[in-house]
Amino acid sequence: MKTNFKVETIAGRKAVSTGTKWEPVVGYSRAVRSGDWIAVTGTIGVNPDGTIPEGAATQTRRALEIVIGAIEALGGRREDIIRTRIYTTDITLWKDIGKEHSAILGDIRPSTTMVEITRLADPAAIVEVEADAVITGREKP
Repeated sequence: MKTNFKVETIAGRKAVSTGTKWEPVVGYSRAVRSGDWIAVTGTIGVNPDGTIPEGAATQTRRALEIVIGAIEALGGRREDIIRTRIYTTDITLWKDIGKEHSAILGDIRPSTTMVEITRLADPAAIVEVEADAVITGREKP
C-alpha cells in the first residue's frame, strides 16, 4: 500500500511529509535527515484514504510500511534502522505487535522498546511506531 512522500529541504535538512492531517497542525515532518541520521516521528498505521485498519497486527504492519517508506524517501534503507519505539494502548497485544515487527525487521534486529500508553491522537489507533536510522557507506542525496 503506497503513501505519497513529499521530500523538501527545511532548515538545511531533508524532510519528508506524508500529508497526514496532523503534520501541519502540530508542525512536524514524518521524517528528517541530518547527515547520515534519519529520525522518523511516531507513525500510526493510517491508510492513504485516511482510515485506520482494525487490529494491532495490521496497524503495526501499516505503520512500519510508512516508516520504511519515509526512510527510503530520504535515501535510506530498511537495513539502516537501528532503533524502533512502539507505543500501544493495550500492552496485552504485545505478541501480535511483536510478531509483525519481527516479520518486517527481525532479520536486522534493531533495538526496540514497547510501552503501553493511555491513548493516541486518533481513537481508532492502538499502535504507533517511531524509528531511527543511520546511513553508512553510501552517498548523501
